[in-house]
Amino acid sequence: MQKLLILVSLMMIFSLFIINYYYENHQNLKKPRLQHSINEQSYTNKPNKSQTLNRATSDKISYSLQNNKLHITYDGGGEWKKVPIEKERLFAGEYNGNKEQLITGSYLLSENRVGFLYSIEKGNSTEVVFTSSVDKGKTWEDSMITDTFPFLRFRKIEFLNDQFGYAILSGDRTMSQEYSNAYTTHDGGATWNQATNTGVTRLLADGGFINEKTGFMSYGTINPVEPDLYVTEDGGNTWTKSIVNIPEKYDQIFVQAEIPFKDESQLSVLINQGPNGDYLGGKVKGKFTSVDNGKTWSFSTEVQPNETE
Repeated sequence: MQKLLILVSLMMIFSLFIINYYYENHQNLKKPRLQHSINEQSYTNKPNKSQTLNRATSDKISYSLQNNKLHITYDGGGEWKKVPIEKERLFAGEYNGNKEQLITGSYLLSENRVGFLYSIEKGNSTEVVFTSSVDKGKTWEDSMITDTFPFLRFRKIEFLNDQFGYAILSGDRTMSQEYSNAYTTHDGGATWNQATNTGVTRLLADGGFINEKTGFMSYGTINPVEPDLYVTEDGGNTWTKSIVNIPEKYDQIFVQAEIPFKDESQLSVLINQGPNGDYLGGKVKGKFTSVDNGKTWSFSTEVQPNETE
């Protein structure tokens, strides 16, 4: 009887050793890398030379929406690669176009990166996703910009370098009011950070960053009477309204600010006449400059339409 008990004890010890060994090694297995807010997808796509598609633009790197599919080309149409996005999702939200061309500002096409904004409507909110490729369309990655955005209207995506990019979104429009916000990424689009809201509910005209710290949001698309421009100098944590000094001659003429840009040692911004301007045909813009990083602006000169192209 004693020998039997000893044998049983030894078997139990051995079993515990095996279980413990398995558990420790199982826990040390390499876990999958979770890069994005939603599942990363690899979409391997072989070039298709047999498809006869027309480029939507005249650029060498272009796209096509023929046959209700999104394709891209890097060689002027010689080879095409399918992008794994349903066409309807590229136009979800408030949109009145013919769906033959992508929404201006909603995509990137360059040698180093191609990417597209699309949205998925779920009940009363919208998921906004950025799909991109950095290997010329061989593989694609999805990253969630936001999973709770209202019915989408304005959308814009841009990268200033390999790591820093921004998205500007607006939606939930009711008459002349809507919600808008900026989002930034510092890791090439893998993750996105929501900026502090400006608190402005006027319709968004445009938005963007000129570096990782300095960004702008411009408001007023329906009968604007003066520029309504906001600036951040801390990456979107705080916003202040820019002071635009309009000469009396141009009062209620130059009324809608575009996105400022670097101009040698200062910043410059073009301010257009809005949708109803009629000064010298309505296309002339005012150029304003700032020496304090966009907090205040002074008039510089008139800019003719052909000078802004």
